[in-house]
Amino acid sequence: MSQDTNTAASPGMVTRFLNSIERVGNKLPDPAIIFLIAMVLIWFLSWLFSGTSFDAIDPRTGQAIVVNNLLSGDALAGFLASMVKTFTGFAPLGVVLVAMLGVGVAEHSGYINAGLKLMLKRTPQALLTPSIILIAIVSHTATDAGYVLVIPIAGVIYYAMGRHPLAGIAAAFAGVSGGFSANFIPSGIDPLLQSFTQSAAHIIDPAMSVNPLNNWFFTSASSVFIVLLGWYITDKIIEPRLKDTKVDGDTDNLPAFDEVTSKERTAFYVASSVMIAGLGLLAYASSGEDSALRSPNGSLTDFSAPLMQSIVPLIFLLFWIPGAIFGFMVGTFKSSKDMIDAMSKAMGSMAYYIVMAFFCALFIAAFSQSNLGALLAIEGAEVLKAMSLPSSVTVVGIIFLTAFVNLFVGSSSAKWALLGPIFVPMLMQLGISPDLTQAAYRVGDSSSNIITPLMPYFPLVVVYCQKYVKGTGIGTLIAMMLPYSIAFLIGWSLFLLAYWGLGFPLGLQSSYTYPS
Repeated sequence: MSQDTNTAASPGMVTRFLNSIERVGNKLPDPAIIFLIAMVLIWFLSWLFSGTSFDAIDPRTGQAIVVNNLLSGDALAGFLASMVKTFTGFAPLGVVLVAMLGVGVAEHSGYINAGLKLMLKRTPQALLTPSIILIAIVSHTATDAGYVLVIPIAGVIYYAMGRHPLAGIAAAFAGVSGGFSANFIPSGIDPLLQSFTQSAAHIIDPAMSVNPLNNWFFTSASSVFIVLLGWYITDKIIEPRLKDTKVDGDTDNLPAFDEVTSKERTAFYVASSVMIAGLGLLAYASSGEDSALRSPNGSLTDFSAPLMQSIVPLIFLLFWIPGAIFGFMVGTFKSSKDMIDAMSKAMGSMAYYIVMAFFCALFIAAFSQSNLGALLAIEGAEVLKAMSLPSSVTVVGIIFLTAFVNLFVGSSSAKWALLGPIFVPMLMQLGISPDLTQAAYRVGDSSSNIITPLMPYFPLVVVYCQKYVKGTGIGTLIAMMLPYSIAFLIGWSLFLLAYWGLGFPLGLQSSYTYPS
């Protein structure tokens, strides 16, 4: 092990700080239990404050806000009677499961893996780093494919081209995890976050509708920004720092970059052509002014338009159809049962999410029914108004607070389920739209992913690095990824402010302001 790597792994101030975060985070309960504890706390607080008079005016009724006691006999009976409906009616649950049914077919058939390999194989060496980061960003649409495929393959390609393999792993990790909210291809995460955002907005405005692609334009532009910033950090900071770090792994047992067979290549092109043809058919079907996919006023982007309400089913179809074609052409699917098995495996991987969603649904329902969410939003907004902070400072504060919380709670949906009911209505009271609040959350949520050992795939990335440099530890990886995290947090925040200042739309049917 070289002196440089030993220095990276030494217990410096930053490493000691992050190690303390790891210790504290490991002592936190599971997110599902956190939701259960939070729900019980809401019950207790609703009882405690139910007899208190507040001056805050509820914008939904125009009257002084009243906290409802959830520990009363009627409330507890209603809780039990509606528990199943509360869970099954939880919008994020159906959104994620339907999308994952299609993604599971594309992933387990090998369609996604073949596409990623073909893209990496045709990458010119001069553009290797930005291509790796871009492909890593695109891999978000296939949930965990980036972690299990793109990151290790990036190390193999860098090593084969005579470059340091850890630099390739770092670049891919930065794209997959640090750039998690930068993607120009809509995926399941978009409607998932939107559903939480809309539920939170209903605390203040029950009629509020949030478009599933309300951040699409911003995340698309962010993908270009993250690629360029990650390219600079990798080639100018990370790789030069690694030049004295010796590759001392067992080179005979290093992972191989398997070739895409001619059958797989043909199947991929056929399946992709069918998907493109389907997109063309969709565009044609929606082009007419009297199209059934348009809203009554003729718009395609209104939330009431059937096209917008079909985003999740479309994601399902755009993965399921090419995945099925690819699977049957290459032989990974030999019967319809194999395809159903792939969908079942995808649902199996969502078992933990379903459990978490159960407790999350109950927590959000309690938070809304108690009126504590509205009270917190109104009173918090009044405090912020009294501070007279510029809206830009408030938004940056949300970004940095989210990045800090992300060091302890890794799940993006779990975090937004906890923070959304506080951030969204509070900022609505300040005139900041749910769309902008969600965009700020996404920037903060992504930026610190790559430096927290509590991120589920962090230990796996350490193992990837150890294949090349045996002495790699948690401190080594954190030190290697810290420049990306700091640059993404600061640079991406400034990018959002500039994007906002120039008045570019955040996404479909989005806005920056809310009429407070």
